[in-house]
This record gives sequence, C-alpha cells and structure tokens, in this order.
Amino acid sequence: MSDSEHEHQHATGPGRRGMLAGAGGLIVAAAGADADADAVTRTATGQPGAARASRLTRGRTLVHADLHNHTMLSDGAGDPALAYESMRSAGLDVAALTDHATLSDGVLSILDPLLPDGVNRITGLSRSGWRRTRDLADAADEPGVFTAIRGFEWTNPLLGHVNVWFTDAYTDVLDATLMGGFYRWLTREDGFLGLGDGGADGLAGFNHPGREPGRFNDFRYEPAAHDQLVSLEMFNRYDDYLFEGWAKGVSSPLVTCLNAGWRPGLSGVTDEHGTDWGYPEGKGRTGMWVTENTREAVFQAMTERRFFATCVSGLRLDATADGVPMGGSIRRARGDVHFAVDLDRGADWSGRRLDVQVLRPGSDVPLVADVVEAAAGRVTRFTVPLDTDDGDWVVLRVSDPSRPNATPGPDGHPCNDFGVAYSSPWWLDPARAATTGTGSAPAAS
Repeated sequence: MSDSEHEHQHATGPGRRGMLAGAGGLIVAAAGADADADAVTRTATGQPGAARASRLTRGRTLVHADLHNHTMLSDGAGDPALAYESMRSAGLDVAALTDHATLSDGVLSILDPLLPDGVNRITGLSRSGWRRTRDLADAADEPGVFTAIRGFEWTNPLLGHVNVWFTDAYTDVLDATLMGGFYRWLTREDGFLGLGDGGADGLAGFNHPGREPGRFNDFRYEPAAHDQLVSLEMFNRYDDYLFEGWAKGVSSPLVTCLNAGWRPGLSGVTDEHGTDWGYPEGKGRTGMWVTENTREAVFQAMTERRFFATCVSGLRLDATADGVPMGGSIRRARGDVHFAVDLDRGADWSGRRLDVQVLRPGSDVPLVADVVEAAAGRVTRFTVPLDTDDGDWVVLRVSDPSRPNATPGPDGHPCNDFGVAYSSPWWLDPARAATTGTGSAPAAS
C-alpha cells in the first residue's frame, strides 16, 4: 500500500539572508528537460531540500515558486527594488510581484506624480508602479536560472482578490468593478473595439478563497475564463484554506470552486507584505514541474496545472493517476485508478510518516475516499475506485497526522490534521485530452 515519504517542519523563524548570500549560484534551476535534475533544492533556512528529479515522470524538473507578493507600490512595507533578489536568495526559482490594483488606474493615474508618499497603501498600484514592476522583473529575470514575473492583484474588498500574471495591461475595481467586469477584461484582447487593453495574454488565480464574504460570487462559473483561471490558493501565509468559513456555515472553498466547474491547479503563496520576501518557513509556496526555468515554460506549466501547493520549503511532490500527471484528465468514467506519489524533502525527512488523503466531491466539505500511510523519501502506490457519478475531480492532500489543523472541519473529518501539501486536481473525463489548458506562452520581455 505504501512506500512514500513525510515530515513537516515548522521552523521557529525566518532564515537569514547572510546564510544564502549569493545563493543564486548555488540553486541551480533546470535549463532543459532533465537538465540538472539531480541538483538539490534549498529550504528557506538554507538547508538541503529534495532533489529536483521526479521518481515518476521524466522531461520536467522541479522549481519552487512564490507568485503572490507585495511592496510599497501598494500596501506592502518593502522597497520593490529588493524583492526579487530577496526571493532568489531564499531559494525560490520563480517569483512574482503582485501589488494590489484597487482604485488608481482611473482618474487618480493622471494625478499620480502629485500624490503624496504612502497614498498607494489606499489607492493601490498606479500606472507608474506597473511600469516599474515590469522594469524590475525584466532586470531580475535570468532565463534558465531565475524567472521573475510581473503581476497584479485585482482587489475587491467584498467579492475577493484575483492575481493576474503575464499581462501587458492591468485593471482595478474602478474599471472592472464586479466579477463579470473582471472576467470581461481578463478575456478581452488588447484594444478590442476600442475598449482599451485587456488581459487575454495572461493567467489568473483565486486568492485566499473565502476570506472575503462574496467568494467571487460564490465561484460562479464563467466559461470564457476557463482556460485562463489556472490556480486556487490552498495555502496563504500560514493558513490552510480547505475548511475556510466552515465554522460559520460556509462550504469548503475547494469543494465550491471545483464543483462549480472551474479547473484550477492548487497553489501556495506567502502573500508577503513585509520585507522578508521568500524567507519565513511555514508560509505557502508552489512547486512547479517545468521543462526549463523560463517565463515561457512557467506559463505552460501553469496552463497545464502542473504544480502543487505546500507550506514546506524544499518539498518535492509529484503524483500520477493511471500514469496521468497532476492537472490532467483521467480518460475513464469509472473503475480502479492507480496512484503513484513521489514525496521528498531530503535527508532530514527520510522515512518520516505522512498520510495521503484522497479527496472527492462533497456538498459542503470534501469526502475522503481513502487515507494511505506514506513515508518521505519513497514512492507510495495505491489503488482507489472512482466513479463520475460521485463527481468528476480528485485531489491528493498530504498531511502530518501528528499535528492538528488550525482551522478544522467537521468532527472526525480525516483532514483535521496538519496539511503539508496538495496536488493539483485530476478530472475524470474520458473525452478530454490528458492535460488541461490551451493557453499560448508569452514572449520573453
């Protein structure tokens, strides 16, 4: 039934930059399929993590990403000029700045040069700040070694926040006030019918789902945005969002989102608002399986949902279902599905006990079809019968059974233990190709 891996370490504080000075030369990201795959990743505290090579699949290499961070260009505390280097030195291979776009894209943009210092904490990202983010990302980007991405966070205080990456333009709640307006902007080509620049060149994701009461109109599905809406945050800062709002009578964001028809991958982020970008151990991160560490390859991995959420730096999670990688479609309607899970975090975690929970659709919270004991450093293989009559998605949650979930669900639910990682979902869909998404990669800038 098992031969996998586990351990979760919640370090007592952030790592020190001095430990990793010049770490960009020590942290080797993939320059091609299987290139440097044996290289060892680094944790946020500078210790060795897992190797980048999967024991299950070839042609991809693991990179560690944080796609949600803030600076003084909106309501963060830190100088944006320092952010990318901080994240690179902390062991991240892919990093994005996503300052809040709130109120300043309209008439306030004309007054931007006259506005006092600190006003962006209220008004959010300005057009000059958007240009500066592009310049900083382009300066920090080093294809094959470190991928720096420009993004923004569309910020509606009632409906929710949505990150957008890779677009030339941005929008805020003055221009796109409600979810329908945002989706129209996201799917609109630049300059279409004279309506201004749109976001059709980019990708988007639901942030800290359920923190704002409107929950993206309760995740009302918009088919036009299906391919571009690629992520759902499961770890934000130190929080696991599986049961967010359940104690107040609200259904699980994961269940509500996937049952509505969206097909996002699952991500983890720090949502950093301070000056310690990339360092605090225990905050969310995303592991991506890429063909190379470039903007184009990261875009493709996000489009294919080839990534996982974790709150542990240096973790490797790869998993297949009937040989299909996470984010893909299982081409059958029912029957025994064979899972393989590769989980590792280096020598310190070797043999550590973990559980793998098989999450399936429920009405308010996910149902758990099986709980499989695993061990860090080995591959765990198991079989679970699945049927589309019970719902079309399945997610693997990796947990530490020795620690409690700080935001538990119903009494006795198997996921009331500590979440370590989430795979992106698979979908039971015999008519669909093995991977999801149809986006085209952006040109490097």
